[in-house]
Amino acid sequence: MNTLEKVQKNLDNFSKSERKVAEVIMANPQTAIHSSIATLAKLADVSEPTVNRFCRRLDTKGFPDFKLHLAQSLANGTPYVSRNVEETDGPDAYTHKIFESTMACLDVAKSSLDAQQINRAVDLLTQAKRISFFGQGASSAVAKDAQNKFIRFNIPITCFDDPVMQRMSCINSTDNDVVVLISHTGRTKSLIEIAHLARDNGATVIAVTAKNSPLDKAVSLTITLDVSEDTDVYMPMASRVVQMTIIDVLATGFTLRRGSGFRDNLKRVKETLRESRFDKGEI
Repeated sequence: MNTLEKVQKNLDNFSKSERKVAEVIMANPQTAIHSSIATLAKLADVSEPTVNRFCRRLDTKGFPDFKLHLAQSLANGTPYVSRNVEETDGPDAYTHKIFESTMACLDVAKSSLDAQQINRAVDLLTQAKRISFFGQGASSAVAKDAQNKFIRFNIPITCFDDPVMQRMSCINSTDNDVVVLISHTGRTKSLIEIAHLARDNGATVIAVTAKNSPLDKAVSLTITLDVSEDTDVYMPMASRVVQMTIIDVLATGFTLRRGSGFRDNLKRVKETLRESRFDKGEI
């Protein structure tokens, strides 16, 4: 885990003043690298000793050593592949790094997740007459996975990754519909337009996206995710796995909220699928 990931992972362990330092660094790590300790302390509205204490909490010798490690964490990696993988890594190394970085991101996301957001999202999903899942690019695979999960429930489900189809679907939205938009960055222009269009037509819009992103501000409810993966530079990996885990959480909440009788429907779906597979003993 690199220095920036350590900062994110330990957010809940910092004191109130140390957390201010962490938030300034996460908001703009490049500025932190080129700042003096006095400048960073002023930006965070804390004392210089607090900055030094923060740095030592992250196993560095002080502010200069911390800046060195921070710079290395930003410089590491192979552009357009992964921040955690070097071009010289062999199969053992890059396999280990991808698994470790994904597990670290899942752990950070779990720690930062707001259970009230999940509870409210499940409320809205269980009350919906129709649910639509929209994503683009890497997030379209997550939307399709959501369709695969929720189509087992006795409720109409739609899923589109084409912006035109998404727009047409939203035009026909009503106040009985819930539209779930999935985006790691929350900066995809067409998804933000679709959020406004869906709400203008009465739908409730849920986003699975980054906190304080344009998409976060455009929807009815956001499940905010804290995932340190810059998909502007690197291939989407851990962020996609975290999004899929959130879909699993929502599907589980939906099932439990509907009660034991609702699970009979899931049983019928499983029984219908059974004939499509060889029995274990036949293989």
